[in-house]
Amino acid sequence: MIKKLLILVILCFLGQTMKAQLFNSERLANLETFDKKFFSWGYFLGFNAYDFKFEYKGQEPDVIVNAQTGFNVGLVGDMRINDYINLRLEPGLFYTQRDLIFPGFEDEHDFLREVKSTYIHIPLLVKISTKRLNNFKPFVVAGVSTSINLSSNSDNPQDNSGGEFRMVKGTQYYELGFGIDLYLFYFKFTPSIRGIFAMNNELISDNDPNSPWTSNIEKMSTRGIFVNFTFQ
Repeated sequence: MIKKLLILVILCFLGQTMKAQLFNSERLANLETFDKKFFSWGYFLGFNAYDFKFEYKGQEPDVIVNAQTGFNVGLVGDMRINDYINLRLEPGLFYTQRDLIFPGFEDEHDFLREVKSTYIHIPLLVKISTKRLNNFKPFVVAGVSTSINLSSNSDNPQDNSGGEFRMVKGTQYYELGFGIDLYLFYFKFTPSIRGIFAMNNELISDNDPNSPWTSNIEKMSTRGIFVNFTFQ
């Protein structure tokens, strides 16, 4: 519900802004030389919703994932290639939680695992923009990224039999997204939406090969959505 409301607010804001920029008779151009800089810097704040995609070995009931809304904060470094292509480095700190419900158990201590994660997330992105239209410029973005899970308990000898759900510390992703640069009087404001897709298996299986928690899981990988607001 929170994600849907947030996206609705963003779309309404963008709609009103684009209407004002396109149909305002004055059409004053803000920050006319901003995109001519070879390097530019900024920061972002935003929200995230991390999920898991499971691949199973058999036909047993699926693990249920309840994703919660998390928080992002980070820095932006932008390098101009030409008028339409930029390289971007966006290191950030991402907080999130996913609740996993495993089938076949009656006791909450056994079927519920709260997976709280704090990631240092570092993406390298290619930003491809359209021609600037008055005071806004749409773009798409794609790239690869890596993250370090500071909350990982990968070295813990305990597993799910002791209440510990274990994940690897490092993950690699590819990312796709879109957004719009809005040129305001004093700074450039950029709302964007981006999806991330993990490429590696993040699950550390339980010590028991017949574990009721992990024995049927072939692969577990993150899927996620970021909604970021960038200020440059």
